Amino acid sequence: MPTYLDEILAHHRRRAAEDQRSLAELADAAAGAAPVRPFTEALLAHADGGRVAVVAEVKRRSPSAGDLAPALDPALLAKAYAAGGAACLSVLTDAPHFGGSAEDLRSAREAGGLPVLRKDFTVAEADLYDARAMGADAVLLIVAALGDEELVAFVALGHELGLSCLVEVHDEAELERALGAGAVLVGVNQRDLRSFEVDRERAARVGASIPEDVVRVAESGVRSRDDVVRLRDAGFHAVLVGEAFVTSADPSRTVAEFSLAAAAPAR
Repeated sequence: MPTYLDEILAHHRRRAAEDQRSLAELADAAAGAAPVRPFTEALLAHADGGRVAVVAEVKRRSPSAGDLAPALDPALLAKAYAAGGAACLSVLTDAPHFGGSAEDLRSAREAGGLPVLRKDFTVAEADLYDARAMGADAVLLIVAALGDEELVAFVALGHELGLSCLVEVHDEAELERALGAGAVLVGVNQRDLRSFEVDRERAARVGASIPEDVVRVAESGVRSRDDVVRLRDAGFHAVLVGEAFVTSADPSRTVAEFSLAAAAPAR
């Protein structure tokens, strides 16, 4: 049976195959974008002194959870996240599966004033140029979605464009591939992208194998301040949180609570 990941990747690869634009045209568009804001550096700055940086996500829906906040205003939400102390933003731009758009990213970036990750399924070089052209400061590369040659090429192109590359893994084998491709910013996604089930121990388990000089981000299943403290104690520099923030009655306060939890003394 096809999985969520299979269906989503099939859509994106089909779209990429139908794209008739030249890379030269895309490179020109990327060159005209606003200057890059330092995404990885922002995480490290917020993680200084034993804290954990918060990457706050703008997400309308997901294939597993359905509608989360379909009527959200990206600009207002980004401002709330920034006021709560978020280090960076993550914005879904996949339309059919997550209800996102490039305009969501542009609006959030302009309003929030923070570095922004384009959260999408990168399957072609065009996706990286498009990310830069729409104003993204970082791009997501999912190891499970890419071959080794693609992964190496996309990390290199991302860095050439000035983008931080958040290379997402789910287990130690994928981590080895990420490091082999030159990843310096690694995300451990606790959500299985095939079943969409969450294993809240995955980040700590896989994180134990990440080298000290690699910046570590825990993704998915971060639902409380206790989760943030636990991930900080496991050595993570940052947490990426979506559902807990977009469904909160007061996103700014919830971000602040997570940020404060990250700074609390270890138990």
